[in-house]
Amino acid sequence: MKNIVQGSIITTFRCNAKCHMCNIWKSPTKASEELEPKYLEKLPAGLRINITGGEPTIREDIDDIFAILYPKSYLLELSTNGYFTDKIVSLAEKYPNILIRVSIEGLPKLNDKLRGIENGFDHALRTILELKKTKCKNIGFSIVICDKNVDDLVKLHELCSYLGVELGNSVMHNSWYFHKFDNKDENKENAVQKEKEFIRSLLMSPRRGIKNKMKDYGRAYFNRSILKRLAGETYGYRPPCGAGKDFFFVDPWGNVTPCNGSDEEWIIGNLKEASFEEIMNSKVAKEVMKKVESCQKNCCFIVTDRHDMVRRPWKPIMWVVKNKLKLAFNLPTDFN
Repeated sequence: MKNIVQGSIITTFRCNAKCHMCNIWKSPTKASEELEPKYLEKLPAGLRINITGGEPTIREDIDDIFAILYPKSYLLELSTNGYFTDKIVSLAEKYPNILIRVSIEGLPKLNDKLRGIENGFDHALRTILELKKTKCKNIGFSIVICDKNVDDLVKLHELCSYLGVELGNSVMHNSWYFHKFDNKDENKENAVQKEKEFIRSLLMSPRRGIKNKMKDYGRAYFNRSILKRLAGETYGYRPPCGAGKDFFFVDPWGNVTPCNGSDEEWIIGNLKEASFEEIMNSKVAKEVMKKVESCQKNCCFIVTDRHDMVRRPWKPIMWVVKNKLKLAFNLPTDFN
């Protein structure tokens, strides 16, 4: 309990997209069975909380969720596909200190193909442009990296740099959360090469301001783990997993689980039936944590790397300084 700093609230499995790497849309929840916002009052204050889905803005009571979590969160984040621009902008205007990431899978043609949503990129871009007019400044796109979209990574980074917005990223996985178990990178050689170019672009960040550049440097450090995953490495490419210790998830029914990367959902308890403290200190929690400790999946999620970077900042700092110097003197980098 003392270590936990982040929670992700999976508000719904309903989604208007049909992403190639996620089958949530094939198993939608019913609005009537989704966790009522009032139960989120049980979550401790001071957490970084990510509101995700499915597509969270499909929920009619999304404002009620924000009204509860905004004042008690250290940082409240919205992960969205950006389709419902008016609703997203309304949330940003009402809760200006939130973080918003709009998911895309590439430039327009590729994005709409991989996300299975007509004019999806158009909606995403319009949402970003409208958000730039609000007082909400922590905005940007995010992308799930795989062999199918790596060719667009550098161009997307350039676009975000010109727009003055972030480009968050993750990498493709299989799990209970994604309702997918057959995701596989087919063209590893090209994926590895393009990922190296993306890391180089991040380290040579053209973004304005030292704070923005530092964010890109941090993402470059995280992408070294993604690079190794794309290359097919199965062990030792990321820090020890912090599931259940650093972070947790709440599914659409109110079940608390340590992570979203396991093959089956490891349920600790339900917010409708007990307090958060009772759930996390229960006998079931101890049994589930044994499963976490013995898990061999080696997921590559930013939530794990981020906490490690905070605890051991000298590691990313040394890596960034060393590799920026190597790039400056045209020497082989650690990711070549």
